[in-house]
Amino acid sequence: MCTFAARNNPRRSRKHGGLPVQPDPRLPVRRLGPGRCLCVAASLKEEQAVRALEARHRYKEKPWEYLESEEYLERYGNGPVWAGYRRNHKGGIPPQKTRRTCIRGDKVCGNPCPVCRDSNLIVHPQNVKLLQQFMSPHTGAVYDPTRTGVCMKQQKKLNEAINTAQDQGTLPFQIPHVEFSGDDYSNSHDAVGFTPPPPCLNSGETWYKWYGEMTPDAGEVAKVRKLYKAYLKS
Repeated sequence: MCTFAARNNPRRSRKHGGLPVQPDPRLPVRRLGPGRCLCVAASLKEEQAVRALEARHRYKEKPWEYLESEEYLERYGNGPVWAGYRRNHKGGIPPQKTRRTCIRGDKVCGNPCPVCRDSNLIVHPQNVKLLQQFMSPHTGAVYDPTRTGVCMKQQKKLNEAINTAQDQGTLPFQIPHVEFSGDDYSNSHDAVGFTPPPPCLNSGETWYKWYGEMTPDAGEVAKVRKLYKAYLKS
C-alpha cells in the first residue's frame, strides 16, 4: 500500500518503491519551483509545427523567398530540386511516363515527385529561379518529365508558368535568327516578268466575245432594280 506522499508526488512511483524518479537527461526540462520539473518536448513540437505553418503561409504569398532561405540550401544545395530523384518502381526498367498526380485529396503517394514532396515549392510565374531549373540553359526548352520525374499535373503547371513568365518578360526566350540575302524577288525578275494586258482590254472590248453578245432579260433587270432601289444611285 502506497503512502500519501507517494500518491501525491509525481516523482514517486510504486515500481521504484517510492524512490524519486529522475527525468531523462536527453529531454529539455523547465523548472517550475523547488523539487518540481516539467517535460517540454510536446510544447517544442507544437512550436516547431506553428513555425512551419507560418513559414508555409509566408512562402505561399512570396514563393521565391524559399529558394533564398537557409532551409532550401541545407536541403538541396546549389543543384536543382530534381537532382538525384528516383521513383520507386517494380523491376529494373523504369516506367516510360510519370504518374498523373502525386496528391489525390488528402492522400499522398509513397514516393511523390520533386515538386509535390516539398510543400514550400510553389510553381508561380514570378518564381523564376525554380522555373529555370526545369529549362535547358542552352536552348531554353522545357525538360521532359521523364528526366526530372515531375508528375503530369505539376508539369502542366510548369509549362503554363513558363509561358506566362516569357510573355511578362521575366524569362528570356530565343527567336531563330534569319539572315536576309538581299536578293530581289519582285516581278522584275526574268523568270517572273510583268505580263502585259491583252489588246482586247485596251480597246474596250470584253475579255470573252460571247459575253458582249448576251442580252439580259428586261423583267429580271427590273426585279433587281426594284430590289436594290435604295442602294442604286439616281
